[in-house]
Amino acid sequence: MSYVEDILENVKEKNADQPEFIQAATEILESLEPVFEKHPEYEKAGLLERFVEPERIIIFRVPWIDDEGNVKVNRGFRVQFNSAIGPYKGGLRFHPSVNLSIIKFLGFEQILKNSLTGMNIGGGKGGSDFDPKGKSDNEIMKFCQSFMNELQKYIGPDTDVPAGDIGVGSREVGYLFGQYLRMNNKHHCVLTGSGLEYGGSLARTEATGYGLVYITEEALKQRGDSFEGKKVIVSGSGNVATYAAEKAIMLGATVIAMSDSSGYIYDENGIQLSFIKEIKEVKRGRISEYLDYFKEEDLTAEFVEGSTNIWDLKCDIALPCATQNELDYEAAKKLVANGTKYVCEGANMPCTLEATNYFLDSDIVYLPGKAANAGGVATSALEMAQRSARLSWTFEEVDSRLKNIMINIYNNIDDAAKKYGFEGNYVMGSNIAGFIKVANAMMAQGVI
Repeated sequence: MSYVEDILENVKEKNADQPEFIQAATEILESLEPVFEKHPEYEKAGLLERFVEPERIIIFRVPWIDDEGNVKVNRGFRVQFNSAIGPYKGGLRFHPSVNLSIIKFLGFEQILKNSLTGMNIGGGKGGSDFDPKGKSDNEIMKFCQSFMNELQKYIGPDTDVPAGDIGVGSREVGYLFGQYLRMNNKHHCVLTGSGLEYGGSLARTEATGYGLVYITEEALKQRGDSFEGKKVIVSGSGNVATYAAEKAIMLGATVIAMSDSSGYIYDENGIQLSFIKEIKEVKRGRISEYLDYFKEEDLTAEFVEGSTNIWDLKCDIALPCATQNELDYEAAKKLVANGTKYVCEGANMPCTLEATNYFLDSDIVYLPGKAANAGGVATSALEMAQRSARLSWTFEEVDSRLKNIMINIYNNIDDAAKKYGFEGNYVMGSNIAGFIKVANAMMAQGVI
């Protein structure tokens, strides 16, 4: 049994109740075998034993009172996974599915994602099983304040700088930051995704979706192709999906389908994104309401219940932007059979391991989320830089920096894949390129 196989077996044994974390660890560690063949000094230093263990796990209760005066209690998490190259950086997710396994898988992926940006930020993740859906603004504010009462003990501009994720947008970040400021009397950058009124960055809202399209555009360009005239499926209709769709449309593509947890909208003539934005960003409604925006004689779209069948549709480019494991083996087979040429992940680990392996064995360009959706955290780091200098860059300047970062990520993962003998395999390229930087930093700092 090789060193990597031995560590992976140990991970599975010690974390048997954490399927998402085991899935992420398996995908990452298996691709690092060739690295350890070239760098036996990593094994001698026990690098993987340390790499797979978080530096710190914080779990805490979050008590709050709803509008009817009832006491509610949720569970809060922050996993500070690896700070070898910089302060912990990673989002907060508020969703009923949140548990330790999901937060650890997200934090583990975040280490490599942050490394790939080329910026000095380590990997972490956090959140709660609190569900913002159906809650009043007052209830969300009370929850966020209680959550920050505990989290504030463990974060800081040079220690850990969380951001938003699923269920945590500008409203939630505002409430969280307000409570931090109240308790610490320090107006510095401890959260990114902040409002422009108090130090946030232009283009942060668009960053993950735009970045996803920029790296996909570079993959197309390297093959003499472009988004012009392409049919694109974007799963999800949250922040990442919306702005991925927006940038794809700007580059000449037709987005034919988008979804939420209830189902998907399909229109061969193209989705009207302004309606999606109003439903999701203003009304916080369901995507099925899209049909209400059309007169019966003008309606060409249809709503289909159940979001998983969105991958049955024919497209040139698939951008899964909803949530983890949304695209399984059967869906992968349908996409390949229907002639899809590019699958690029906007969500974190939206493809199952079986789907990922199927794509890698097929004649398809597959860009994993740790590379393809790194634009969000990269722009968070740009926000940190602006806050530190008390500056505010223009939208165009931030967007230009973002595009360059995403092009560099593509080139770096492409080069790493070629160097280690896996040309075209961007899972291998992403994991190797991201890991090498962190590994060298850990080696330099000794056994800690």
